[in-house]
Amino acid sequence: MTKPKTLFEKIWSAHVIADLGDGNALIAIDRIFLHERTGAAALKSLAEAGRKLIDPARVFAVMDHIVDTRPGRGNATLMQDGEAFITETRAACRAAGITLFDVNDPDQGITHVISPELGIVLPGLTLIAPDSHTCTQGAFGALAWGIGSSEAEHAMATGTLRVAKPKTMRVSFSGELQPDVTAKDMILFLLARYGAGGGAGHIIEFSGDAIAGLDMEARMTLCNMATEFAAFSGIIAPDQTTFDYVAGRCYAPAQIPDWSDLVSDDGANFDHEILIDASEIEPMVSWGTSPGQSIPIRAKIPVNADRKALDYIGLEAGQPIADTPINVAFIGSCTNSRLSDLRRASAVVRGKRVADGILALVVPGSSAVKRAAEAEGLDRIFIDAGFEWRESGCSLCFYAGGESFPPGSRVISSTNRNFEGRQGPGIRTHIASPEVVAAAALAGRITTP
Repeated sequence: MTKPKTLFEKIWSAHVIADLGDGNALIAIDRIFLHERTGAAALKSLAEAGRKLIDPARVFAVMDHIVDTRPGRGNATLMQDGEAFITETRAACRAAGITLFDVNDPDQGITHVISPELGIVLPGLTLIAPDSHTCTQGAFGALAWGIGSSEAEHAMATGTLRVAKPKTMRVSFSGELQPDVTAKDMILFLLARYGAGGGAGHIIEFSGDAIAGLDMEARMTLCNMATEFAAFSGIIAPDQTTFDYVAGRCYAPAQIPDWSDLVSDDGANFDHEILIDASEIEPMVSWGTSPGQSIPIRAKIPVNADRKALDYIGLEAGQPIADTPINVAFIGSCTNSRLSDLRRASAVVRGKRVADGILALVVPGSSAVKRAAEAEGLDRIFIDAGFEWRESGCSLCFYAGGESFPPGSRVISSTNRNFEGRQGPGIRTHIASPEVVAAAALAGRITTP
């Protein structure tokens, strides 16, 4: 009798070329994504070594990390000496013959947004990119994870990668979510309860009634922050919701394959299990300098809160997090910049105004998202409320020497990380759902919609 397997084990075994006998295996790689901060370096190194891509059709590149998102950006970047990253990546992609979604390409956007949009990621595939949030794409039942530039070079030349097999963990969300709770709140709740290192060395399979009820964009938000849980990746078994999303997309097969076996078998063994009652979850926000330092918005900062984090964030143990004044509200990033995110945030701000003195920005996750939002009039809702409406890109999710906020600014952000300096020197970042960010922009303080 065949031993029951987890979803991960099925994908892993289907891609193992050789067991290297030391806990590592040589894995076949189906898709590779590059971006302008690392793509040129990997392609240039490959060319200088006299090696060619084993299959250029497997490789895609995009300008997303350092491109300027202000209207009329052209080829600009606000990162000092950053234009070289863009021009060199463009030239290297052309020389290698790989598909590039350039700055003003209609399909341009953040890697983890456009790959699903275009049907590049598919159930059962392996997909890598030199970006830690590649795990976003595990929402499709794919094995997707972040790598380094040298690993990207090896994969492009050989179609393989040496990988240490992770342990398995299942995180089950049972029951129903409260009406105002989002996937962002789900992952912040997990991080707050089990710590930012709780998933170290594991691939996390998210399952349960509450997961089945999520649409694909919410599932991507959940998997996106598996890396904040220190996990190798996150994954969700594909179902009819997945199949309906994939059907008809540019790079998806004309005939949807039978992916019904891409589930964990009954009786499959996981190295670790976590059970969460979804009804317990409330709208969340981070208070410190780690995503694990998060609490419900109605709660108080823990009395035993980390002193270093409090000193940086400028708050005190035991104080309520609600009504903390903010300076900036940012909606964007590969976590929460898709059309459904913008729809929900726009519903909060419709007919209202951003509080005096608050800088508020919306950066769509892709050019396609931007066009769709504009077709629905969402851009006008945000602009009329006092938000800036930008072009797509990673933007103010992270600081790479370009655009930022004044030192000491307090930002509420729909992004994924709140580390010291993540959005610029001395910037204090609170992460939350797009709805909470929108509500805070209107109130000028942390609050719920």
